[in-house]
Amino acid sequence: MTQSIGDWSEYLSKEKEKDYFISLYSFLNSRIDSEIYPPRGEWFKAFEYSSFNSTKVIILGQDPYHGDGQAEGLSFSVPKGTAIPPSLRNIYKELESNNVNFANPGHGNLVTWATQGVLLLNSVLTVERQSPAAHANKGWEFFTDHVIRLLNEKKNNLVFLLWGAYANKKTELIDSSKHLILSAPHPSPFSAHKGFFGSQHFLKANEYLESNNQKPIDWRIPK
Repeated sequence: MTQSIGDWSEYLSKEKEKDYFISLYSFLNSRIDSEIYPPRGEWFKAFEYSSFNSTKVIILGQDPYHGDGQAEGLSFSVPKGTAIPPSLRNIYKELESNNVNFANPGHGNLVTWATQGVLLLNSVLTVERQSPAAHANKGWEFFTDHVIRLLNEKKNNLVFLLWGAYANKKTELIDSSKHLILSAPHPSPFSAHKGFFGSQHFLKANEYLESNNQKPIDWRIPK
């Protein structure tokens, strides 16, 4: 964990001393000749944009995109100039139906959400080129589950957007009496029609934030 992660360091710095984290980095260093996505300097990007104090919505992904130039350390987000992935296209379709003034910006960069306190967190923070889940069960899950537990324990009135069976398993880490959990099928083309479309999660998230005296998320993305 070499890059600055702001106020998260107070909560996460001790993790890098634990056996699982040392083992994880040993594994990652052993894969130095492979193409790891995102680049090393972007593994903790989600924590740079959304500080611990500012985080109020969590959108949990599984692992980063494994295509060339797609992954940038934020779940579901891709850099400008990169084709919008199918799942994100479906997220945009759902947003357009949520009465939150959203219009497809023509790109897939979600930094404007992150800077408002939306933690775009993948459960596994690295992957290898064209090898989905290549770094699953290597230690990242211990780290990101710790992040979820921290948020659950030390904050109130957060919104967790959990899409798909994998993300929904994380409900056991979250106290639903003090946070809002919004669960739905994954937005991928294989499952979005099974309940992701029409879920109104973005509108519901904002209504919950406002009801708890928090500023809602402006889901609009500049072109």
